[in-house]
Amino acid sequence: MEWLNRMTDAIDFIEEHLTEPIAMEDIARRAYASSFHFQRTFHVLTGVTVAEYMRKRRLTLAAQELCTSPTLKVVDVALKYGYESPESFTKAFRKVHGLTPSDARTLGVPLKAFPRLSFHLSLKGDQDMDYRIIHRDRFAVTGKRLRVSTQDGENFRRIPQFWETSYADGTVAALRALRPDGVLLGICLTNDHDHEEMTYAIAVEGTFEGPEHAGWTTAEIPAATWAAFPSIGRLPDAIQHVWTRIFEEWFPATGYQP
Repeated sequence: MEWLNRMTDAIDFIEEHLTEPIAMEDIARRAYASSFHFQRTFHVLTGVTVAEYMRKRRLTLAAQELCTSPTLKVVDVALKYGYESPESFTKAFRKVHGLTPSDARTLGVPLKAFPRLSFHLSLKGDQDMDYRIIHRDRFAVTGKRLRVSTQDGENFRRIPQFWETSYADGTVAALRALRPDGVLLGICLTNDHDHEEMTYAIAVEGTFEGPEHAGWTTAEIPAATWAAFPSIGRLPDAIQHVWTRIFEEWFPATGYQP
């Protein structure tokens, strides 16, 4: 429960500073987490990135002010919510609301409202979660990478497509042939939250060289303690379902921190 309270504290901090520049490290500190893990957790729980949440909340409040304060200048509202020019504000405003800031002043026009988020403990109790705690020394992986946006859940769509393509073009078979056990890994290698992007890889453990592996890359996974969960069912839904349950149920129930 403490973990969810910390996430709520982070939301409170965001809401209190929507008209100011906010450093991701300052938000994550309210949740007693690193910037990387806070943003990853936030995205899994909410389906949006922290940057996307702040952008939609700011544009929700901006639309509200334009509707209720007809004497306010668009440029002043744009600057208040962190936009350097009316042009960039108008572009972002149109993307969310489907009309310009000036049009938002017209009585009766439809606008979008993105509500403030809150976190609650999910007391289901109808399905156990099996897991193992394991420690791994650092190890290397070799495979094929994908750079993908995390905006609007694009990563949840493109990563399954990446697997389908890799099966079809022989990448999966070639990777499996490198390992006697044939075990494949799907790895979130990096998250560039400032640009709302991440790097994902389909890989196998080990390093392999040669012209037949052109286009593949090697990465090192640092030593760490891991929680391992079984996932049985149709892909990718089964994995995405377990991944969500880990953050919604397992972390709050066990007291572990990511």
